[in-house]
Amino acid sequence: MGMLKEFRDFAMKGNVVDMAVGIIIGGAFGKIVSSLVSDVIMPPIGLLLGGADFSHLAWTIRAKTDTAAAVTINYGMFINTVLDFLIVAAAIFLVIKQMNRLRQSKPEPPAAPTTKPCPRCFTQIAVQATRCPACTSEL
Repeated sequence: MGMLKEFRDFAMKGNVVDMAVGIIIGGAFGKIVSSLVSDVIMPPIGLLLGGADFSHLAWTIRAKTDTAAAVTINYGMFINTVLDFLIVAAAIFLVIKQMNRLRQSKPEPPAAPTTKPCPRCFTQIAVQATRCPACTSEL
């Protein structure tokens, strides 16, 4: 029973639970970003590029024989993956930038001054003062 209690204590620590929640939310956010890219961003880009697809590009190292499949370097798939990554990264950047912009609060105005200089001796005195404590002049 000691090991079961120790595991339960470990699993219920705040850090582990926080990490689990973060991973779950991150996975859900990843689905949102993937949908944004594939359903909203990619159709206009595909229209602009004329439906460019690089997946068929490959270097053949050894041709197909009766007994063995062709050996190829599929650099076209790599180009597609890099382009997908760049588009997803740009989409995430724009979403995070907008979220940060909306979250920023307006700066508070500076507080009203509580002191002012005496016009005769330039000692700092309270704003409400009617006589300077240093030179006793009336304000």
